[in-house]
Amino acid sequence: MTSSKETTRRDFLKTTVAAAAATTFAAPAFVRGQNLNSQLQFAGIGTDGKGYSDIKLIASHDKVKCVAFCDVDLARTEKVKPLAPEAPIYQDYKAMLDELGDKIDAVSVSTPDHTHAIISMDAMQRGKHVYCQKPLTRTVWEARQMRLQAKKSGVITRMGNQIHSHSAYRTGVKAIQDGVIGKVSAVHSWVGTTGHGRSGLLEPPKTNEAVPKTLDWNLWVSVAPMRPYGGNRVYHPFTWRDWQDFGSGAIGDFGCHLLDPVYTALKITGDPISVHSEHTGMNDEVWPAQETIKYIIPGTQYTAGRSLPINWYDGGRRPANGIAKLLPGQSLPGGGSIFVGEKGNMILPHVGMPFVNIEGVTIEPVEGLDHYHGWVDGCLSGKQPSDGFEYGGHLTEAVQLGNVAAYFPGETLEFDGKALKITNNSAANKYLTRDYRTGFEIASI
Repeated sequence: MTSSKETTRRDFLKTTVAAAAATTFAAPAFVRGQNLNSQLQFAGIGTDGKGYSDIKLIASHDKVKCVAFCDVDLARTEKVKPLAPEAPIYQDYKAMLDELGDKIDAVSVSTPDHTHAIISMDAMQRGKHVYCQKPLTRTVWEARQMRLQAKKSGVITRMGNQIHSHSAYRTGVKAIQDGVIGKVSAVHSWVGTTGHGRSGLLEPPKTNEAVPKTLDWNLWVSVAPMRPYGGNRVYHPFTWRDWQDFGSGAIGDFGCHLLDPVYTALKITGDPISVHSEHTGMNDEVWPAQETIKYIIPGTQYTAGRSLPINWYDGGRRPANGIAKLLPGQSLPGGGSIFVGEKGNMILPHVGMPFVNIEGVTIEPVEGLDHYHGWVDGCLSGKQPSDGFEYGGHLTEAVQLGNVAAYFPGETLEFDGKALKITNNSAANKYLTRDYRTGFEIASI
């Protein structure tokens, strides 16, 4: 431990995930014999906003003990301190994992998108169970590495799209699999959220403000190219979602929510065949304000054809009038999905109970589950719950493939998932991954 409970970055920028990959992988906590049937020693990384709610809900499990908290901005750690006043506060997750070692069994990662992979990969390589916010990663390649690392490390994982366990989504999934609307021929999903607009900027500000003393800007930028801090709410906090270097736009924010019941209900395990984007325009900094993304996905036992079109709309765009074929008194929600079926259509609102346009047919509700406690229970038992990184990584690959298509509007990109390659546009392949800043590399699994 350092001289105070709050630690800052020390001299190990060169101690990267790449270096960790060259070492012997730690066994998962439940294999190491940590007596996890009694208690899960948990550390939260990213402690305000969604990070705080994730930590609080995980900590509400009676077998969880919070042993540490970490945030690159120490000013954003105040809310978590009452949850475990004795737990040390760190600014660098590496320092926390290095110093506490086997005193940590599991971590949550609730940080900006661009840092999900580097933190989660490092934690898994050390044998820690990981709960990571959606989207699982910022790039397609990172999502694939997360899937591979989770399998290699044998740890318990879960993506933080908690509505996966909500009664509404579980009810919709069961209705599709029970054949209420027959086999599905198309899906239309939409959300009102725009790809940018949170910061009010389209490019970095021409003036800069001093970095707050509580914030380690180098750690915040992490894998991305270094740039000036800019000012409060230019990138940090929250407004990073606008920016291509850090966030993933509207589909990154909501794709792993809205497309989750689609993938779960239809049991989609195949990689997208193609993806096509049309939008209102973008520069080299922020994501498009409004976008339509068209995927072609391999068919499954629940689809009407050998392939399935999935259509995504954001920024106020919605499916064309007439697609839903609503009954009198029915209306489309502000966000959700239309499943077009052989017998009729099912509308699944975002966090709302599904309904169908078939006269006299109602859907029996399915009980919801505790998404956070389900992950904890998995860590304690060694049994992987649904929505682990194999599934979450697969869904995130599709979501981020949509962002790759945004760089080539009006063009259909053909994707070879096995090779992790765009086959008909070599220029698109660089967007499947990113260039990593020195000291923050991620090694291929």
